[in-house]
Amino acid sequence: MPRMIDLTMPIPRRHFRWPLERRLLKSHAAGDVAEATWFGTTVHAFTHVDAPRHFDPEGPTTDALSLDRVTGDAAVLDFADVAANVPITAAMVAGAGEHVVAGDIALMRTGWSDRVSIDTAAFWTEAPYVEAEAAVWLRERGVKAVGFDFPQDRCIRDLVTGAREPAREEHSTHVELLCRGILLFEYL
Repeated sequence: MPRMIDLTMPIPRRHFRWPLERRLLKSHAAGDVAEATWFGTTVHAFTHVDAPRHFDPEGPTTDALSLDRVTGDAAVLDFADVAANVPITAAMVAGAGEHVVAGDIALMRTGWSDRVSIDTAAFWTEAPYVEAEAAVWLRERGVKAVGFDFPQDRCIRDLVTGAREPAREEHSTHVELLCRGILLFEYL
């Protein structure tokens, strides 16, 4: 059996960006046979997969994706030395991704989630980000998915602060990858 590694982040009790709702539906204390908890939040919170429909009105939704689209061989591209607020360029991706082959899941590792808590505004407003040309390099390499441990599009900082609603084309990884059928795994 192939080795599988879970890269999902824990879901905290509270988060400033994503409202969480938990409630006890059934409990042993109330005499129920089983205990059950209800949990609700946006599906684009915490670790999640963006299916093409997120940005492409004609793209498939997550329920239409086969399991082989979200599992498989992964190639880690290490950007741990990239500082805050620095763009990850096509040249950087090419240098770190020589080993990437068609069909891989490219995992862009900055270590950002280890440096800055996802529970703070700084995680969202100071992270490195992916330039459009870097996303194009990954697409042309033939990856089937790309995972990120940081907010990969620079415009995400404007969404978080409420400064403005970024234009569609500013979501570089979403436009260059997701709209072309390459899945995004966010907030690993």
